[in-house]
Parts: sequence; structure tokens; C-alpha cells
Amino acid sequence: MSKADWRWLGSPGHFICSHWCRFHLATIIGPWLVSTVGEYVHPRHGKGSEKAESEWLEKNWPGEEIGPKRKYETMVFSVLKVCDRPNCDCGMPMIEGHEIDSAGYNSRKDAQAGHEAMCEKWDRKVFQ
Repeated sequence: MSKADWRWLGSPGHFICSHWCRFHLATIIGPWLVSTVGEYVHPRHGKGSEKAESEWLEKNWPGEEIGPKRKYETMVFSVLKVCDRPNCDCGMPMIEGHEIDSAGYNSRKDAQAGHEAMCEKWDRKVFQ
């Protein structure tokens, strides 16, 4: 499959608290979704104040762990179908509830590289 056929999405693809993640990548590759999230900052750290949250994050970069000993994670899921709700057009897939592959990281650089590597790995599976 050509990288030109990959579908990049602007929303996080997994993690129930992903709306509090500052970093997210999501890519549909054939029948799979590769999703990476990180830089998790729960709102309790800001207590309603953007300044307090910013100060907490400066001391605790890159945020809280989202899993054991990791600040970022990539997970791969089977895509069940892509959103087709009228007037939505988000293109986000509905996924099976469990991951079929995963990796964890502790830096933005590693998370970016890990997402791309996972995309390449699952791209090769499209034609196997």
C-alpha cells in the first residue's frame, strides 16, 4: 500500500482520557487504525486556571504516565467501519475494543518515530 493511501486524522484514536492529551496522531492503514497519544495533563492540575496548568506542566513535562512507565503510547486496532453520521464527516473509525499491537515511549521524538514505524509495520501486513 502506498503512503499516499494512508488516511491521517486530526483526532486521537484511542484512550478514554485522550481529550486531555496534548499529543495525538491517528492513521488509517487499510483495515487498521494506528493511534498514538501522550502528553496527558488531567484538568485537576490546573484547577480551572490555565496558568496553574501551565506551571504544573512545566515542572512535570511531558505530563502524566498514560500507562506503566510510559508517557506516550501507540496502539493498533481493527477498523470496524468509518463514521458515516449525517453532517459529521469526521472520518474517525469505530474500532474493536482491544488493541492488536502496541508500543510505549517517554519522549515526543520517540512517539513520532514509533507511530511512523508502526504505520510501516502494519502497511506491510496489508499485502501479506
